[in-house]
Amino acid sequence: LNNNLSRYKLTLSGTLRSPKVKFHPPFLMLMPVPLGVESEGVVTIIPQEYIRQSQIRVKLPELELADGTRTCPFSVQFPEGRDIVLSSDGTANEVICHISFRSSKPMSVLGDMLFIDQEENRLPEQQTIVYLPYTHTWHCTALIKKL
Repeated sequence: LNNNLSRYKLTLSGTLRSPKVKFHPPFLMLMPVPLGVESEGVVTIIPQEYIRQSQIRVKLPELELADGTRTCPFSVQFPEGRDIVLSSDGTANEVICHISFRSSKPMSVLGDMLFIDQEENRLPEQQTIVYLPYTHTWHCTALIKKL
């Protein structure tokens, strides 16, 4: 100041926080059902380390059938909305997610449901869906894996 060349040392520190989510339950098993009948499970998504509001979207696996056609037997709904909203104390609301499967043909599936937030962050824990064929039913086990 005023041509005074005094030296000042400025030190900054901070904590890096990355958004992440947890799933409850940590795995999802849908009941076997006849072909063409929908089966559904509910997962609670628990957002953590968010510093601003966001929104979750899901990328579902698409399957190629033996005849070459592509299909997605999954559907996902957010009955209370897909918004991650921060409360005044800095915590985020839980997001309810309904995952369903319906297929008119027997099939096996190993694929990932990718949960992606508004900033295009692929959230560190994902739902992995495993479908095993049965004669006239299907079976689903969704497991959580860390990327």
